[in-house]
Amino acid sequence: MDSLRIQGSGPLRGSVPISGAKNAALPILCAALLADGEHCFRNVPALRDVRTMGRLLETMGLSFSMEKNTVDIVGRPVGEPYAPYELVKQMRASVLVLGPLVARYGRAKVSLPGGCAIGARPIDQHLKGLEAMGARVELSAGYVNVEVPKGRLEGAEIVLDFPTVTGTENLMSAAVLAKGRTTLVNAAREPEVEELGRLLNKMGARVEGAGTDVIVIEGVEALEPVDHAVIPDRIEAGTYMAAAAATRGDVLLEGVTFDHLEALAAKLRAAGVVVEREGEGVRVAASGELRGTNVTTLPHPGFPTDMQAQFMVLMCTATGRSAITETIFENRFMHVPELNRMGAIIDINGRTATVEGVPKLQGASVMATDLRASASLVIAGLIAEGTTNVLRVYHIDRGYERIEDKLSPLGANIVRVSE
Repeated sequence: MDSLRIQGSGPLRGSVPISGAKNAALPILCAALLADGEHCFRNVPALRDVRTMGRLLETMGLSFSMEKNTVDIVGRPVGEPYAPYELVKQMRASVLVLGPLVARYGRAKVSLPGGCAIGARPIDQHLKGLEAMGARVELSAGYVNVEVPKGRLEGAEIVLDFPTVTGTENLMSAAVLAKGRTTLVNAAREPEVEELGRLLNKMGARVEGAGTDVIVIEGVEALEPVDHAVIPDRIEAGTYMAAAAATRGDVLLEGVTFDHLEALAAKLRAAGVVVEREGEGVRVAASGELRGTNVTTLPHPGFPTDMQAQFMVLMCTATGRSAITETIFENRFMHVPELNRMGAIIDINGRTATVEGVPKLQGASVMATDLRASASLVIAGLIAEGTTNVLRVYHIDRGYERIEDKLSPLGANIVRVSE
């Protein structure tokens, strides 16, 4: 099992290219189920989760190939609309095949999802929406069995109890081939949802309002294959922004969409970090003392839960006290004990972690527990004295493309160790 060995080596300096967004790419790849023919998806990050999705699509009979950051998929009628536990357990986003399968074939059998253990993430809103569109849903032996008695979903008004991202994406993909109009109320507003709407419209769908809290979809009879480039990954970008700030460095992030980073940029500036647009990129610079800053995670356009752990590391060596409140997931402080082992002073009370800034962290062997926690431990290793070994880096490989290869040119002393 691989680990990352990091030697604290001072400020990061230079430029780093940002990869395509994993959380946008995965629902887009699933959309290939909606139309036969040759799809080409560009700027797709070469990640473990993307390869897992490829294997899942292949089990259904689609042809999947990836060369560097380009994915070619040949869409075909699937033999059986079935997503097995062996693959779905590896990645929660596998549930995104549910909407396209039900839309196209009127039935599906999909394992209940797995992925990072950061708290309960039920799919009840997905199923509620499909039922409103005329599907019959049954849960049995760890699988979701969905069947549409009329053969084709029918448009409906669906009011989501909360703005679930994957729920919104699944229902959008289901509604594009439904009969009539579907309205999603209290929809997720994340850029990845907007990107899926853009992709579906290029395929011939009629989606309006993606990226707002009300999405209206007029169903069509069929869709066409597409050529599409994926948007930049705002969470990867945010992670390198936090790393630059934590090391008191100066880094230019190349190829980012600044509008997707505004909530993070506001909190970095409040902490004393310089964040500026520069051409098609964003420059992040910090020096000297940083100020403790409170953060509460919220659905987009609020501060993203996927940046909570990385921002917490920044606060570990900031002056004063910070309060970081997690409102999205109830079990997303698993990195805290590992940071405390490195000399951080963090106390958890319910959904709030209070951070007392310390002058420095100390290197240690630490265990990654989920994707974003592992990124936070890498940042901690960059600012710690001595050597840090981050174990279980298969988590980080799910969401970061060659993190050691991107950090090393910035001056980081980081190597991958294979055991």
